[in-house]
Amino acid sequence: MRIHRAISWIGRAEKESEDPGAAFLFYWIAFNAAYGGERSVFGARDDFETFFLRLQQLDTEGRLYGIVWSTFPGPIRLFLENRYVFAPFWRYHHCDPEAQNWDERFKQARRRFHDALGRRDTVKVLSMLFDRLYVLRNQLIHGGATWNSGTNRDQLRDGAAILRNVVPVMVDLMMDAPRTDWGVPMYPVIEA
Repeated sequence: MRIHRAISWIGRAEKESEDPGAAFLFYWIAFNAAYGGERSVFGARDDFETFFLRLQQLDTEGRLYGIVWSTFPGPIRLFLENRYVFAPFWRYHHCDPEAQNWDERFKQARRRFHDALGRRDTVKVLSMLFDRLYVLRNQLIHGGATWNSGTNRDQLRDGAAILRNVVPVMVDLMMDAPRTDWGVPMYPVIEA
């Protein structure tokens, strides 16, 4: 069911060649259909990393590795060095006292990112990337962006392109492992 749902949203996203915002959202729904389920007590970030680790173990051909290190190294690097998709930056601008040091946390995150790059740690890079994509997703879903405006265009375009390449590979890897238990979908079909 999870794969079927993800494929249906990928199909819808592929029709959005002129609207990166819509494509981004449809690809995100496809990603969520694939990975989302019963949440861990640790939250979405840990769920992302666990999911990516499982996919990497199934990825005997290194397809995710190729996307991260060959297809999109530039856009991923720009995305991870962009403060506008860094959650503490926005919490600071909402006067959250715990985010006063957002700039130091951003520098620490950059160091962790560069460390993961140096180790060619695909799972860690994907986890950090999807953490930032999640911030962009929140900006869209919660009305924090204007449709088709010039603001956020670069990260929205790059985010949609990254998802367009990564999400179908993730779903392919899941389809290649039909016996793998991916957990119960958050919203299973309930017969009336």
